[in-house]
Amino acid sequence: MHLGARLAVLAGRTNRSAGILAPCDTGLTRVTSLIHSRGLPAAVVAIGFAVVARAMGSVTDGGALAGVLVAFILMLACGFPGFIPLVTVFLLTLISTRWGYQRKQRLGVAERRRGRTASQISANLGAAALCTLPVIWFPELSELLLVGAMAALAEAAADTVSSEVGQATGRGAYMITDFREAPIGTNGAISVEGTLAGCVAACIVSWVSASCGLVDWHWTPVIALAGISGMFLDSVMGATWENAGKMGNNSVNFVSTVCAADLALVVAMLMRRVGL
Repeated sequence: MHLGARLAVLAGRTNRSAGILAPCDTGLTRVTSLIHSRGLPAAVVAIGFAVVARAMGSVTDGGALAGVLVAFILMLACGFPGFIPLVTVFLLTLISTRWGYQRKQRLGVAERRRGRTASQISANLGAAALCTLPVIWFPELSELLLVGAMAALAEAAADTVSSEVGQATGRGAYMITDFREAPIGTNGAISVEGTLAGCVAACIVSWVSASCGLVDWHWTPVIALAGISGMFLDSVMGATWENAGKMGNNSVNFVSTVCAADLALVVAMLMRRVGL
């Protein structure tokens, strides 16, 4: 084989190899670019947010570290807008947790003063972080994945707000499975006041996610309804598996946020398929 033919064969092999490696190289290049452009600002904002939350007593040291990781992932994938829904969930949780605290103390259901732990933060926010993380490598999937992530945050807000407001203001509570009257604060017990507050919280997170440009406005009903559905699922699992000792509270919270994200993803994919 003469020199020109050999060069042609080598060139062909090189092109095929480059074609195989190109997607990996592209993904690696994108990650490197995002870290260079967003990494430092994301880290600074995430750490500052965690320091403030820790100083307020809202989280423990472990909870602060878990919050840093979640905030960093959201901002690395989405820029600063990814931080805004997270702050919204934090504020809704903070306000509802401290609202009517004396009454909650009398009922024996008040949140511990030392703040939320790493396991609690991970259970409530982990699903949103897991949905957002692939956006860093696959930006073409960002629309669907962010709908799922925002639904997980909407559920986390709805579940916390419904429980806290129900305990602070509820006139009575009823088991979600058979509507028998139950003491306020019982796993799986819901109140009218708490349920309405949880629905409002899910709608707020959905509205904020669209307002800051993370998702399109036509996804807001999907996000809100998925969050509300997850809130009810949380109550059902609390009334059954948690009360039976088969699941812990953190497990129930994590499964609920995952189911809310999955529901939003499935509905969003179906809507895209039919052109809605």
